[in-house]
Amino acid sequence: MEILGGPLFGVAGAGESHGPGITTIVFGCPAGLWVDRAGVQQFLDRRRPGGNKLGTPRREADEVVFLSGLYGDDHDQLLAGPSLRVGGQRAAVSVASYGAGYTTGEPIAALVVSAAKRSRDYEQFAGPCGEVRPGHTDLVKHWQSSGHADVRGGGRSSFRSTISDVVGGSIARLYLAARHGTAILSSICQVGSLCSQVRLSDRLESLCLQVRGGRLQPDQLAALEAELAAAPIRSCDADFAAAAAARIAATRKAGDSLGAVVEVVAVNVPALLGEPLYQSLKLRLMGALGGLNAAQACEVGAGTAVASRLGSENNDPIRRTGYRGNHHGGLIGGITTGAPLVCRVWFKPTSTIALPQPSVRKNYDEIEFQLRKGRHDPCVGVRAGVTLESRLAIELMNAVLMRQAAGAQPADLRLFDQGMSS
Repeated sequence: MEILGGPLFGVAGAGESHGPGITTIVFGCPAGLWVDRAGVQQFLDRRRPGGNKLGTPRREADEVVFLSGLYGDDHDQLLAGPSLRVGGQRAAVSVASYGAGYTTGEPIAALVVSAAKRSRDYEQFAGPCGEVRPGHTDLVKHWQSSGHADVRGGGRSSFRSTISDVVGGSIARLYLAARHGTAILSSICQVGSLCSQVRLSDRLESLCLQVRGGRLQPDQLAALEAELAAAPIRSCDADFAAAAAARIAATRKAGDSLGAVVEVVAVNVPALLGEPLYQSLKLRLMGALGGLNAAQACEVGAGTAVASRLGSENNDPIRRTGYRGNHHGGLIGGITTGAPLVCRVWFKPTSTIALPQPSVRKNYDEIEFQLRKGRHDPCVGVRAGVTLESRLAIELMNAVLMRQAAGAQPADLRLFDQGMSS
């Protein structure tokens, strides 16, 4: 059984790339959170195929439909979501879905229908003699499923499955923003060999040091979000974004693909979340973020750079008002400090490319593999940011609920301002 997050707040998903749709169940959201479908849709729009010209040419509307877990006395507002129509041998039934309402505490069910499918593009991978794409899951899924894996678009292994991550993560980030003012952003900081000269974490950490309590205001976050959205790829370094976009376009034309590094940062994070060892928030984040499709590595804070430093260089100075640096990336001993929570994830180049490669059929006959058809992202990192944000939000919300279950109140989730009155 695969559940993202948990045990108190978790997300389960079902559906394949070329199936009828992706279904999501969100468990454990407390009652009383106002959820507007449009607030969730904005994050799905960032993830959807066709939302960026540098991503896959597959185009999907990816409109989310909520089916349970919301309620409000204004039924016109509650039932303002897209209508669903089911028809078959019996009489057709049309129902309205939920548009906006308060969470009831019950499981929230959501559906995103898939429309832009070209299943015939994947016929070369079908059957016991189907061809295997190097770097893809074709071979391992075939044998794991005793030959019954869905080969269309990668089936369940497709990046399309991350729709559930974004739906669940959107609920989590709405809760975190409403209760704690927490915001989560991401920026691409490397594409292939091109590296950004500006880090999102540096920008946010600098802003936090300039304000009392290190808490950023909504207008500051909105301005940075607008800057990120305006770039050809989501990055806070405009020059890098332009150069990386050109590199991605040229690589796609050549039939190849590129890797990328994406930085994801949460600000206004409640302090004292997480555990020191087996439920360490660092452990959970490195698993959730590093376990995303095509991710190969994950680091927290200064990451691998700490190995070459002295302790005197790496330790963050501490004053009464807080940490004066953030090499620790918002986590010490797996517990949040209230400083910006900083992670970076390395993505491999997209496995499915047009260039010929040595491979095998599923029966192990050796072949020179040549892709015949298909639509794929030349750089997974272009669309990965919102999914990383979502996974971080899910783990952070679960940690908040775990602390609340232990009796902590919002006022207890602070660190440095507790002794400021003395």
